[in-house]
Amino acid sequence: MIKNTAKKIYVFLIFVFLYAPIATLIVLSFNASKTRAKWGGFTLKWYIALFKNDDILQALFNTLAIALIASLVATVVGTIACIAIMNLKKRSRTVVMGITNIPMLNADIVTGISLMLLFISMGLRFGFGTILLSHITFCIPYVILSVMPRMKQLNPSTFEAALDLGAGPIYGFFKVVFPDILPGVLSGFLMAFTMSLDDFIITHFTKGAGVDTLSTKIYTEVKKGIKPEMYALSTIIFVTVLILLLLVNKAPADKKQEA
Repeated sequence: MIKNTAKKIYVFLIFVFLYAPIATLIVLSFNASKTRAKWGGFTLKWYIALFKNDDILQALFNTLAIALIASLVATVVGTIACIAIMNLKKRSRTVVMGITNIPMLNADIVTGISLMLLFISMGLRFGFGTILLSHITFCIPYVILSVMPRMKQLNPSTFEAALDLGAGPIYGFFKVVFPDILPGVLSGFLMAFTMSLDDFIITHFTKGAGVDTLSTKIYTEVKKGIKPEMYALSTIIFVTVLILLLLVNKAPADKKQEA
């Protein structure tokens, strides 16, 4: 009895530590007072002000555009890389996979500074393009990490059988191989999108003047004081992600009930 009670208290405390800050953020987004220490009544003015703030909306657009493009490109490149790696000999494959895993183990600040120095040496102008290239670079290993286990589970005989039956290499890949690795490709895309959306350090070192993502915009505002519009934006993002998670989890449940 005591053991079960202790477990419940432990789980409760974990949820409190995880979600109390988010709950506080949501409450503050409806606070009429600009100060966080005083409740000034319920209001929606910060949500209205959010959609009138061009700087925040531009940062949001940059964040979503970079995350979407970077994750799409990284997914394509990472999937092709997995196919190439699987065709290598065992020793070469081990070496290449080890090299591929280095960026994930490397500190973000090292990656950010390295990319910054690379862009400077190449004479590239810092801005949207350099951020995008950086995000594609550090997202590719995460895609490979997600797709590779699915590639290892494939039966190579099925692809060879498709070729023997007259299918071309590209048609055979999309008809036989791709459906089997699709779950890994999708999880790789979602991981890359999440990593890009959440990145600050690498973006901070590779962005140019006048270009901001949400993370760098919030960092800049911390020095002057975060505007309540940021609370409203964070609340919208959290609620959107929560709804998407509920829908994703509801779909498999509905399929099980139908079965």
